[in-house]
Amino acid sequence: MKLSVIILNYNVRYFLELCLRSVESAIANIEAEVIVVDNNSKDDSCDMVKRIFPKVKLIENKENLGFSKGNNIGVLEAKGEYLCVLNPDIVVAEDTFSKILEFSKNKEKLGAIGCKLIDGAGRFLPESKRNIPFVSAALKKLLGDSKHYYANHLKENESGKVDVLVGAFMFMRRELYNKVGGFDEDYFMYGEDIDLSYKILKAGYQNYYFSASSIIHFKGESTLRDKNYARRFYGAMQIFYKKHFKKNILFDMLVWFGIRAVYLLRKAPVKKTKNVFQYVLISNRNIDNLKLVLPKNLIIQDKLADFEDKTEVVLDAETLTYKEIINIIESKSHVKKWTYKILPNNCNFILGSDDAISRGEVIKF
Repeated sequence: MKLSVIILNYNVRYFLELCLRSVESAIANIEAEVIVVDNNSKDDSCDMVKRIFPKVKLIENKENLGFSKGNNIGVLEAKGEYLCVLNPDIVVAEDTFSKILEFSKNKEKLGAIGCKLIDGAGRFLPESKRNIPFVSAALKKLLGDSKHYYANHLKENESGKVDVLVGAFMFMRRELYNKVGGFDEDYFMYGEDIDLSYKILKAGYQNYYFSASSIIHFKGESTLRDKNYARRFYGAMQIFYKKHFKKNILFDMLVWFGIRAVYLLRKAPVKKTKNVFQYVLISNRNIDNLKLVLPKNLIIQDKLADFEDKTEVVLDAETLTYKEIINIIESKSHVKKWTYKILPNNCNFILGSDDAISRGEVIKF
């Protein structure tokens, strides 16, 4: 088998379904398997997978084991030559995996590959490519300067070597994953992708950022950015330094004070009230039920046109490919007055997210 796609899920049933439908299209011509590991979700994620995706291998954990252990459990069941660790709030294009498999050919000492991540509004996510977070870079990031934290030697549309990739999408040989010990289970959430990337580098392999395939990462869905985020993230950084670098008392003190300051001052994201003038469905079919749940009149047309007013664009995956949907959202990211929802193929809901911080929105019809 060529590829095993590992998806760790926790309480994001509708985003998981969209993810699985996009993955299903992306592996249509690849000898591949999909493994969903559920970390004891309280929604109906598992029932949905069993009912709609019977070919998917579902592993139901009886407790939330965290990101690292959950993914390691999935990899233990994998049979593919390559692995792709994927967040459940990701949408891939039909050619994402085939492009990366082609890119991986003839590369000596190939480590992990990441691709270009955009949020639900089409904006580039800089964590797609990062540097090793040495103490100076981490301190600057703590103080609000992320210039040295991200791999700015490569432009967002330029593929090349990088040090650190993001755990939302990590593609590598299964043999390498096992060789370096997979995700370190001392990390519950955050930092484990940095740790794995660094272990790969230390083992003599090279990680790559691949810009020729854009995918959507709704981001706020799988890791809600509340005021505890800074404490969890920098706690993970302390584990990383303890494992890989000499103990730095100054850094520990600054992080201790910084975490507490951010914890006290940071406010939980507030859901913004949207002032949408109209909804536009890009589709070649009429969907009466959708008209009933949207608060504004729904315009249906088969191509995207220019709209002067605040518009929510609903992209129908029965009419458009997922690659076309991703391309539309990315190409129109500069149009600030537009927001987006995706109508997955064979589904009775639309979903989307307007930024990379707060939770997305699901509308059922």
